[in-house]
Amino acid sequence: MALVPVSAAAAASGHLASSRTGAEAGHPGWWPSAAKTVAIASDGTPEDARLTIPRIGIHHLRVVAYRGRTDDAPGTRIQNRGIAASPYGSGGAVGPGGIGNYEITAHRTAHGGVFRRTPSLPKGAHLYVDAGGWRYVYRVVRTRWVDFRSAKSLKRQRAAVPGSPGATAHRGWLTLSTCATPEDRAAGNFWTDRLGNPQHRIDKIAVLVRREPHPAG
Repeated sequence: MALVPVSAAAAASGHLASSRTGAEAGHPGWWPSAAKTVAIASDGTPEDARLTIPRIGIHHLRVVAYRGRTDDAPGTRIQNRGIAASPYGSGGAVGPGGIGNYEITAHRTAHGGVFRRTPSLPKGAHLYVDAGGWRYVYRVVRTRWVDFRSAKSLKRQRAAVPGSPGATAHRGWLTLSTCATPEDRAAGNFWTDRLGNPQHRIDKIAVLVRREPHPAG
């Protein structure tokens, strides 16, 4: 996987802007403020990866890349194996460390519930993605709720800049998504699609802050 350095010169040229410049300008208050961070992005080639989130006890969870969209039939079949799925090939979806939206989905209440604690991740929590000999480090910046019965909501989830359809991405993003089944049920909402997905999902949006060599072991 090729690496693309995000340098001050690149940002100035408009190829890869910092968090305060370029087409991502005019961002809301939750936008990451680490404009001086030197991040290294990959070329976004989709590939399988391993996900580690120490804060909630996830270590080296397998993430399988597939061509599709979030929580479609192929992705749900992958999740049903007790692992995570990462769609690519539509909207802003990219591979590990890529400029754009790297999406990872997994079950919360079924098939091992590997993402059962992801809704509790606070702002600032770190996520580690190992792929292609590198570790990509992401930091959680916000939480989004997605309505699976709303085309507009799904478009926001799948955008290159999460929540901002039509915006051009200039940095790496990660959308960590799982079902809101407990919350929907508590509210008396028992709707599901043909695959058993509830109406709502809880997404943690994270930004790529650095890359480092894959740790041994």
